Amino acid sequence: MSLKWRAFAVTSLLLLGLASLLTFLSHQNLTQQLDSNRTLNYERHLREIQQILQDSSDSLRLLAGVVASSAELSEALVAQNGGGIANALDTQWPTLQLDAGLDEVIVYDATRQTYHRWGSNVNDDRRPLDEWVETVLQNEIPLLTMRCVRTCHQYAAVPILVEGESVGVVLISRSLADVMRNVQHISGSNLALFISGDIPRENINPERQISDWGGWLVAITQAERSLPVFREASASLPLSHLVRAPQQVTYENRYYEVAAIDIEQDSNQAQHAFFLLKTDITEQVQAIAENTRTILMYALGGWLAAELLLLGILWGPMARLRRLAQVLPALASGKYGLVRQTIIPPTRRLQDEIDILDGTTLGLTDQLEFLHEEVEARQQELATRLQELKSERDFIGSLLDTAQVFILTQDPHGRITMFNRYAELAMGSAGSLLGLRFDDIFKRAPYDSLAHSTSSQDERTLQVNGEEQRTTIWYHTPLPSRDTQSPSFISVGLDITERKQAEERLAWLAHRDPLTNLYNRRFFEDAVRSSLSNDSHGAILFLDLDQFRDVNELSGHHVGDQLLRLVGDVLHSAFTDRCIVTRLGGDEFALLLESYSEPQAIEVADRIEYLLKDISLSVGGRRHRAIASIGIAMYPLHGDTPAKVMASADFAMYQAKSKSGQRWHLLSVTASRKEELKQRVYWVERLRDALDNDSFVLMAQPIVCLEDNSISHYEVLVRLRGEDGQLVTPGNFIPVAERSGQIVALDRWVLKHSLMALKQLQQRGIHLAVNLSGPSLHDENLKSFLEQELANSGAWPDYLILEVTETAAVTDFATAQQILKTIRGLGCQVALDDFGAGFSSFHYLAQLPADFIKIDGSFIRKLLDSQEDQMIVRAIADIAAGFGKKSIAEFVERKEILAVLQEFGINYAQGYYLGSPTPMTELLSSTPTST
Repeated sequence: MSLKWRAFAVTSLLLLGLASLLTFLSHQNLTQQLDSNRTLNYERHLREIQQILQDSSDSLRLLAGVVASSAELSEALVAQNGGGIANALDTQWPTLQLDAGLDEVIVYDATRQTYHRWGSNVNDDRRPLDEWVETVLQNEIPLLTMRCVRTCHQYAAVPILVEGESVGVVLISRSLADVMRNVQHISGSNLALFISGDIPRENINPERQISDWGGWLVAITQAERSLPVFREASASLPLSHLVRAPQQVTYENRYYEVAAIDIEQDSNQAQHAFFLLKTDITEQVQAIAENTRTILMYALGGWLAAELLLLGILWGPMARLRRLAQVLPALASGKYGLVRQTIIPPTRRLQDEIDILDGTTLGLTDQLEFLHEEVEARQQELATRLQELKSERDFIGSLLDTAQVFILTQDPHGRITMFNRYAELAMGSAGSLLGLRFDDIFKRAPYDSLAHSTSSQDERTLQVNGEEQRTTIWYHTPLPSRDTQSPSFISVGLDITERKQAEERLAWLAHRDPLTNLYNRRFFEDAVRSSLSNDSHGAILFLDLDQFRDVNELSGHHVGDQLLRLVGDVLHSAFTDRCIVTRLGGDEFALLLESYSEPQAIEVADRIEYLLKDISLSVGGRRHRAIASIGIAMYPLHGDTPAKVMASADFAMYQAKSKSGQRWHLLSVTASRKEELKQRVYWVERLRDALDNDSFVLMAQPIVCLEDNSISHYEVLVRLRGEDGQLVTPGNFIPVAERSGQIVALDRWVLKHSLMALKQLQQRGIHLAVNLSGPSLHDENLKSFLEQELANSGAWPDYLILEVTETAAVTDFATAQQILKTIRGLGCQVALDDFGAGFSSFHYLAQLPADFIKIDGSFIRKLLDSQEDQMIVRAIADIAAGFGKKSIAEFVERKEILAVLQEFGINYAQGYYLGSPTPMTELLSSTPTST
C-alpha cells in the first residue's frame, strides 16, 4: 500500500475517532446539564410543595381556632344547649364552606359526645375521631393531621376553652383540592394525587387504578394525557425510584419526566399518599439531539476537508519518491548516468526532505561510482596481499614449531586438533595426540571446565615416558568462530616444574624459621589461637637470650646465627615431642605447653635453664654461652587472645631479666602482680610522655643502589631518649607500644617528622623509607592523616616509601591490599619488608601493590654458606623482577655478600657494612637545603 494511502487511513481513523469523541462528549455534557437542571427544579418543587402543605395545615388550624373562640358557641356548650350550638355556626357555615373550603365541622363536649355536625361525610368510617378528641382534651393543644383513604383530607382539632378549662372540641376538615391547584400553578407540571395501600374496591374508578404501584389516582389534571404516561412509568419503574429522583419516561415518541413526592400523614394508616408530577421535556431532549447531529456533521466535514488537504500535500512528494525508488536499483548495476538523468538536482532555497533525499542520492551516486573504481584498483592489490599472507602463514608455522612451549588447539569437545613440534618431541609421539582428549593427557586439579567465553588459565601435570611428573601452566583462549555457543580453543603450555618446586620449598618455609628449622612466629600464633578457641589451658614460655647483641657485635652475625642454631637444636631435641618449639625472631624463642599446669611449666623452665648451660661457642679466643631469660604465662589465666598471652609472657620475660639468680619468672596474679603492673604502667606513661614532649630521635640508615653504588634513599629508624640521656633501642619500647595501643600514635609521630625532614632532602633527590606497623596499616584514618601531613609539610609523595611487613600485609589481605592501593593512589611508594620469613605463596606478591621487596635478613646473613638460602634469594629476585618490583637485601654486613647479590640481580642493599644508622639531624646538616 502506498505511503499516502497509509497516511490517509491512519489520519482518517484518528480524525473520525476524535469527531466521535467530541460528539459523544458534547451529547453527554448537554444531557448532564439537562439532568442537573431538572434535578434542581425537582428539589425546588419538593420544598414548595412541603411549604404549601404546611401553609394549608396552619390556615386550617387558625380557622378551627376562630370557630372555637366563638362566645356564643362556648356559652351554649357550657349550658349543654344543643340548639344554641347549632344557631352559633349555622350563620357562618356557608361562609366557611365556600370561602375556606371546609368540608366538615364537628363540635364535641367534654365527654367526647357529638353535639352537632355541619357538612358532608368524607366516606371514611375508620377515622379515629374519639382518639383525636381525647388527645386534644387531655393536652389542651390543637391537633393537626391528614388522612388519605378514598380521598385525602387535612384535619384540625382545637379545644374550646372557658375560663381556662376545656369544655369541648371543634374538629374541621377539608380536601387537598386547593393544595393541588397551588402545586400545579407553581410547578407548571401536570399533577396527580396517588394513594397506595389496601382499601375496599367499592366507589373506586377502575380506570384510575395503577396496579403496578398498588394504588389509584384520587385526583389528576389532564387525565387523558397524564394517565397513560403514569401507567407507562409504573410498568418500568418502581414507585420508590420516583420518590428518590425524577425519572425519564418515553411515551408515543415524546419524553416525559415523572416524579413522586411523599405526603406526610398519619403513620397508623394502611394507605400512603403521593403527589405525582409529570413534565413534558420533549423539546429539551430534541434540542440535545439536534445539537449533537450538528456537531457530528461539522466534525465529519472537518475530517473530509483535512483528508483532502492531506492528499493534496502528499500527492506530489509521493510521486517524486516513487520515481526515486524506481531508479535506485540502477545503482546496483552501475548505471550511474541514468540516475543523474532521472533525478533533477534541487535548486530551491527552501528545500524539503524530498529535495534533501534527491541531493543525497546524487551524492551517493558519485560516491558509489568512485568506490567502484577504487574496488577495481584494490582487487589487484588484494591478489598481492594474499601472496604476502601466504608467506606470513609459513612464517607462523615455522614459529610454532620452533617455540619451546606447548602449543595446541582443541575442538569444542576438548579433543586435540593440532599441536606444534615441541609438544610432539616432549610427548615422544608423532601423530598419536590427534583426536585425544586434552584432559586425558594433561591431568589437572578440580578446576572449572574449559567452557569459558574469555581467556582462562590452569595448572596441569604430565607424565612423560614414565619419567618424573612435570607441571605445566596453560593459557586457553577461544578462537574466533561463527558458532558462539561452542568455540574452539588455542592452548599454550609452559613447563613450570622448577618454579613449582621452589614454591613448595618456600611454602614449607612459611611455617618454619630458615635459620633453626623451628616453627616461626606465625605458626606459633595460629597454634595459640587454636588452643584458646578449643577452651584449652596451658602455658607459654618466652625465651630471650641475654647479651646476644654482644655476640653479634664482637664476633659477627654468623657466630650469632651459629649460637641460635645450637639453642634451636637443643630445644628441638628436648621438647619437640612434648610441645611446639618456635623461634619468634632475633634471639627470641617460645614454647607452647598445652594442658600444662604451673608446676609443670616451671619444671620445663628449669629443664631449659639446665640444658642451655651446656651450650658454649668458642670463636677467635672468645667463648660465648647461651643464657636465657624465661617468662612464663598461663592461659587463659593471663590472657584470652594470642596477643594478650604473648604480651604477658613477654612481660614475664623482662621480669626474669631483672632478677639475679633465677632465670625464669612466672607471671603472678597475687601481690607480686602489682609490681609487674607498675612496671607496665611506667613504660606506658614513659611512651605517652615521649609522644607529648617529642623525646624520640630519628635515625637514618642508607640504602645503596648496587648498579652504581649510589645512595638513593634512607630508611628512617626511631630511638627513645632515656631519662639518663642515652638512646633506647626500639626493642625495649616497641612491644610496649604494641601492647598498650600506642603504636599508631608512635607511627604517626615518626611519619610526621620524617615528612618534615623529607621536605629538605627531596631537593637533592633523597627518598625516605618509613616503617608502618600492622595496626597503622589497618587504621581507617591513615589515608586522611597522610594527605594532611603531605599538604602541611610540602613533601613530595613520590619521594616517600612506606614499608610494611609481609606478615602485617597478609594477616588481613583484602584490607591491606585496598589500603596499599590507596597509599599508592596518593603518589607514595610501597615496600614489602621482611619478605620470605612469613609467607606461604608468591600469590600474595602478585596481588600486593608493592614497588620494593625487602628480603628478610635471615636469608642474607648466611648467604655465602647456605645453598638453600642462595636458591631462595635468587628465586625471590627473579620473581620480583618478573613482577616489575625492585629487590632490597637487608643485613649486608660482609663485603663478599655484595658480589653474590649483584650476581643474583638484587637492586639495592642495606646493612652495617654499607652504613650504620646516623641521627637525622646530621643527615640534614650535611645536605644543602633549598628555600
